[in-house]
Amino acid sequence: MSERFETHEHDVLVIGAGGAGLRAAVEALANGANVGVVCKSLLGKAHTVMAEGGIAAAMANVDAADSWKTHFRDTMRGGKFLNNWRMAQLHAQEAPERVRELEQWGAIFDRTEDGRILQRAFGGHTFRRLCHVGDRTGLEMIRTLQDRGVSQGIDVYMECTVVRLLTDGGRAAGVLAYWREQGRFVLLKAKSVVIATGGIGKAWRVTSNSWEYTGDGMALAYEAGADLMDMEFVQFHPTGMVWPPGVQGILVTEAVRGEGGILRNSKGERFMERYDPKRMELSTRDVVARSIYTEVKEGRGSPHGGAFLDISHKPADYVVKKLPSMYHQFKELADVDITKGPMEVGPTCHYMMGGIRVEAETAQTTVPGLFAAGEAAVGLHGANRLGGNSLSDLLVFGRRAGLAAAQHAKEVSAPKVDNMQIEQAEREALEPFERREGENPYAIHRDLQETMQNLVGIFRTREDMQKALGELEKLKERRKQVSVEGSRMFNPGWHLALELKSMLRVAEAVTRSALAREESRGAHSRIDFPELNAEWGKKHNVVRRDGTAMSLVQEPIPEMPEELKQILAEDK
Repeated sequence: MSERFETHEHDVLVIGAGGAGLRAAVEALANGANVGVVCKSLLGKAHTVMAEGGIAAAMANVDAADSWKTHFRDTMRGGKFLNNWRMAQLHAQEAPERVRELEQWGAIFDRTEDGRILQRAFGGHTFRRLCHVGDRTGLEMIRTLQDRGVSQGIDVYMECTVVRLLTDGGRAAGVLAYWREQGRFVLLKAKSVVIATGGIGKAWRVTSNSWEYTGDGMALAYEAGADLMDMEFVQFHPTGMVWPPGVQGILVTEAVRGEGGILRNSKGERFMERYDPKRMELSTRDVVARSIYTEVKEGRGSPHGGAFLDISHKPADYVVKKLPSMYHQFKELADVDITKGPMEVGPTCHYMMGGIRVEAETAQTTVPGLFAAGEAAVGLHGANRLGGNSLSDLLVFGRRAGLAAAQHAKEVSAPKVDNMQIEQAEREALEPFERREGENPYAIHRDLQETMQNLVGIFRTREDMQKALGELEKLKERRKQVSVEGSRMFNPGWHLALELKSMLRVAEAVTRSALAREESRGAHSRIDFPELNAEWGKKHNVVRRDGTAMSLVQEPIPEMPEELKQILAEDK
């Protein structure tokens, strides 16, 4: 196979060049590994750049009373105690050091008057703890990590898509991928593989996610034998743009509410008083999203089916300074001046709390030599993620994944690559070209998005989800007949045909898990089971491959140590 395909070998191969992937690559390099990074788009274009509000870290620069214990408590409460407690502990303890590291590597943060990193308020956080760069924090993180990685010598395979995770005797051995530009296959061998591919938003019609978010990493890991966990928890960000139609779903950062933005309905009522009078607009995302959805359903929505978010009561120069991206976004895309009037916003599919099951300390999956970090991994956020915790998640567990992957690579010999696996993956990838007539990948994708949007959305019922499973089975059969025209060069229809397999796989895992969990917890809301259920609060849904079928089992949540229970019991 090495003669047939362009072939490269690395100690550590990272799939994904967002915050988690780049942080993993930087750490693996620092520990002596030869590192390759594969990304679907260009370096620097990862979806992390869309994370605008800030990095949650208990640095106590603005509120001196903040501490890792309060951050831990906020994270666990926000996640409705379904979080991996050890991940929540490590995250709260290590986030400040990871932010200081970024600063040392050249990240430019907004500052307090005495020169420390400025921190802002965000939903669900007791104190002001989001370190930020205006509302362009993710962009600054990517720029800094990219500069660090390139200067240290990572090899980057840009515009390259992975189609199969290769294994040797049950352990990770590398991947088969293809160059998106030419359609030629490339074999990447590695002793350790880190999956950092982000989320699954493109399986829903209204999403804040970029075109890259097709669940590839979760599907690759599942096919290789890794466990997926808590897949029912899909976060709908309360505030995406709702008008004009061409920009529907594009994120309106929570920083707008963090800086004092107010939500009103069509009657001018500040409706969050009805749903969370204590925290109002700074309630957790699941609560705010359901509140807007309810206002629209009950006839109090904005003209285009959302709510009004208003920051115009603040001085214009303050708004432009604190929220430069939002000011330009609404001016350019919706012809709205947010310093003079309200924005029209509504819930948009935003973030995946579920994902690949990993160990807290090492980010190791249930497959030896395979690691996962960031949104592709599960554990830290439980049933609902707090804003700002995603960026510190990328830094804390990206670093841990890179470190563990480098150590694993030192301890094992080079794996053997199975030619049969490669030939099968190549054959499957090229099948759409062999069908003269067949299904259009865009039609299948449109129907998948409608199914998930309408039947597995913010509010769920048994009837809807059983219908969704039936629709997904039909879509899987249609995908087997998918056909694409033209050559392998510059062929977006072919790219989508391959991505459909990942999206359908992950959509099924979400739907099966959501159907099983007969309660409402965090981002998972059942109309037919509206209350928390104490028994369901003690267990995870675990999805794994069983031959060609998908099996679903429940496993108990590990017991938390007494000292952490005491932290949770303390009052805010």
